[in-house]
Amino acid sequence: MNMKKLIKGDDVVVITGKDKGKRGSIIKVVDSYVIVQGINLAKKHEKPNPINGSVGGIVSKEMPIHISNVAIFNYSTSKPDRVGFILNEKNKKVRIYKSTNEPIKS
Repeated sequence: MNMKKLIKGDDVVVITGKDKGKRGSIIKVVDSYVIVQGINLAKKHEKPNPINGSVGGIVSKEMPIHISNVAIFNYSTSKPDRVGFILNEKNKKVRIYKSTNEPIKS
């Protein structure tokens, strides 16, 4: 089973780039990129689409960030952390925080 280090819904911290230090939740994971809520915003010109009910105009949209530029947020230490894997007692692969070896609740 191929388990990803970061998944949808994880709280992450941007560790480099223009939004360094900002925190948000992952909306979507696409290959080696993630889209984080409220992070890496760009202005996009959008056409009106009456079928979908979109008005159009200039909208702010979250753009993808490379997965290496974000780190999962560890609530017990209140710092960014790395993700590791261990096998639990039922031989299931579980994600853990590298600094504390605590399982990540997803």
